[in-house]
Amino acid sequence: MTGPLLVTGSHGQLGRAVLDEASARGIAVEGRDIDTLDISDPDAVDRWISTSRPDAVINCAAYTAVDECESHEDEATAVNATAVGHLARACNEVGAKLIQVSTDYVFDGSTDRPYLEDDPVAPIGAYGRTKLLGERAAAEASRHLIVRTAWLYGHGGRHFVDAIRAQVERGANPLRVVADQHGSPTFCTDLADAVLDLAALDAVGVVHAVNRGATTWHGFAEEIVRLLGADVEVRRVTTDAFPRPAPRPAYSVLDTTRLERLLGRTMPSWQDALARYLEAACGS
Repeated sequence: MTGPLLVTGSHGQLGRAVLDEASARGIAVEGRDIDTLDISDPDAVDRWISTSRPDAVINCAAYTAVDECESHEDEATAVNATAVGHLARACNEVGAKLIQVSTDYVFDGSTDRPYLEDDPVAPIGAYGRTKLLGERAAAEASRHLIVRTAWLYGHGGRHFVDAIRAQVERGANPLRVVADQHGSPTFCTDLADAVLDLAALDAVGVVHAVNRGATTWHGFAEEIVRLLGADVEVRRVTTDAFPRPAPRPAYSVLDTTRLERLLGRTMPSWQDALARYLEAACGS
């Protein structure tokens, strides 16, 4: 990279992972979050990017409360879409690449095979709709990369792995976990590594990046419990057992063939990633 790397959403679990990995690689990097930059303010975005003149901006900022998006779609759109347009325009002014992090929720989950990058998009909820608008806004940057990912967890954030771990530590038994939603759990540290490699390769367009393999939330929970060495029963339930405001895709596994072709390697398996996360988390 000839210029610095800028990261939005730097307080979130993915933003932190990107900052940590970039620093470990010796990349000049600067992170901002809502306390130092409101990306919905176009003038503030312009000032930051025009002053820093980065080689790339990685947008990890997002309104990610999936259920809240159903009743706050305007607010979610402001962050997940309109603000991305501000970033795209500012990047164009200085010739920077915009790397936009997107989601499996742009698909409706009606297929039975992993989604390719050019498969038809059809979000079934507000979160997916706003993130799809964000993809379209990011594509207004003359240099852009859209990285779709799924089922994220990492250090310094709220997520499924820590929720299951907390229940186990409280002595909950049995656990009731949804078994009819399929996806690929993805460790933020591994995703950050892949995103930075893609940036170094100057990849463009849309790329799917998730840890290798797929499971259900139930299968994910079973592996968490196993790795914790806990004697806890994990019972299968259907999505209907936990009514939520936002619909979830039943099958949102992402095909990573293009990612593997670009990187010349596969992402680590979701089981390997989970073991590394829990080893670090439980030792802290």
